Amino acid sequence: MLLSSPPENKLLLQGAALWLLLALILAWCLVGLNFGLPVFPSLFAGKFTRLVQAHLDLLLMSALLFGFHAAKVPLPRPVCWAMVIGAVTNPSAFLLQAIVPALDAPPAPGNAAQAAFGIYAIASVTLTSYGFGRAAVIVLRSTFKAG
Repeated sequence: MLLSSPPENKLLLQGAALWLLLALILAWCLVGLNFGLPVFPSLFAGKFTRLVQAHLDLLLMSALLFGFHAAKVPLPRPVCWAMVIGAVTNPSAFLLQAIVPALDAPPAPGNAAQAAFGIYAIASVTLTSYGFGRAAVIVLRSTFKAG
């Protein structure tokens, strides 16, 4: 089945499958929280909605990776890596906020954890935007090529 897809894009399929599995794990964590199982409230001390956001973002990112793979347009390896890494770092920002409530609070001057989280979030959004944006341009351009 992978023979008809460009070999560079195999990474997209691998990432999509991994992040979909992670989304399923988070779904079960949501179930555990909803049923009040003892370990879950202490593990996810932040907002319930942040865990939902992480779960949904992983599903969305997985779908995007599957979709770009299915387009069968060759993508440069660095673009594939940016997409796969960004597809997990973006949702992980929500996951971190679900685990560490202080990261979801308004920024406090001198709070090193919040500052590091802010840098992480900006780096993640930048990497994700580069990967998916560049891939979208490449796929769009491929539709104008003759042949």
